[in-house]
Amino acid sequence: MKTIDDFNFESKKALIRVDFNVPLNQDFEVTDTSRIAAATPTILKVLEDGGSAILMSHLGRPKGKVNPDMSLSHICEKVSEIIGVQVKFAEDCVGDKAKAAAGALENGEVLLLENLRFHAEEEAGDDAFAEQLSKLGDVYVNDAFGTAHRAHASTTIVAKFFPENKCFGYLLAKEIKAIEKVMQTGEKPVTAILGGAKVSSKITIIENILDKVDHLIIGGGMTYTFIKAQGGNVGDSICEDDKMDLALDILKQAKAKGVEVHLPVDVLAADDFSNEADTQFVSVDEIPDSWQGLDAGPQTLENFKKVILASKTILWNGPVGVFEMENFAKGTIAVGNAIDEATQNGAFSLVGGGDSVAAVKQFGFQDKVSYVSTGGGAMLESLEGKTLPGIAAILD
Repeated sequence: MKTIDDFNFESKKALIRVDFNVPLNQDFEVTDTSRIAAATPTILKVLEDGGSAILMSHLGRPKGKVNPDMSLSHICEKVSEIIGVQVKFAEDCVGDKAKAAAGALENGEVLLLENLRFHAEEEAGDDAFAEQLSKLGDVYVNDAFGTAHRAHASTTIVAKFFPENKCFGYLLAKEIKAIEKVMQTGEKPVTAILGGAKVSSKITIIENILDKVDHLIIGGGMTYTFIKAQGGNVGDSICEDDKMDLALDILKQAKAKGVEVHLPVDVLAADDFSNEADTQFVSVDEIPDSWQGLDAGPQTLENFKKVILASKTILWNGPVGVFEMENFAKGTIAVGNAIDEATQNGAFSLVGGGDSVAAVKQFGFQDKVSYVSTGGGAMLESLEGKTLPGIAAILD
């Protein structure tokens, strides 16, 4: 696996695919800078070697048309502030403006190209567009894990124009190693905690990880499909009736492979999907009609904690309750605390995929786990066992 450490960038232009698809408020200010911060070590390595960096990214979904609201010019000052170097801006990512800006770039300087997705050719994975991008730099560096599952021009196709001079940036290399640690090289026992609303959205992950884990903790809305399938009463809780056979099959597969499945035994039920609803703790298979389970109960959390603390490798994907509402966030916080404790005791913990990352940030766990993945969809596809096109293009 070639990483940025295998290259000396002295007097070279590094064409770096970063993931600066960051949230902006109505004044076009960046409200979460973590993706910019995550790419900074890669950019600084190039500059410290005596080279220059040309950054390319998308922002939002402009659908192949120029949209001033999604211009990367809005984030240029914030990027400059975070990396500590005044970043120049090119008003396009290909064509005369991009070529002139890249050509004028001196060692130690950084150039940010305009939004790649202002050109429909980017998402189409167009060869000619990728070739135009490739002419801007000497070495191609992919450091955008968040888009590594897309075969777009800047994430995958461009790599073929750098047969020898392509590598992973620090962030993407770390992501690959973190997933490998859970899926291949992790110290046992390995525990996966899967939450979220639907079994259907996690089925391929579950099927893929059953060969790799010793314990599978299931929480969140998925719980109720499993409980109802086993004959329990789940009241008005979210439930995929058409996936009950699948849930039973997963339990059967897990048993055959010697994987212990841990389902909630009690839940915090509410008479309405609202933070102000009346609540009561009930057995998970005896939820009253017109009530719904919205968080894990105390005995469940005690059970989960025991499993987590006995684990050496932990994957957390998905909350165990409706953490966006304060009254139903306690379960997710308790799981975060248990993972924090296990990590302090020497376990390796990886958090990835949408809502669990949001929860980790909301409750301040990002520095208390071993690694927080920056890519939602890419992380999920990796856990499903797929080889991501952006990663394959560098390894090729």
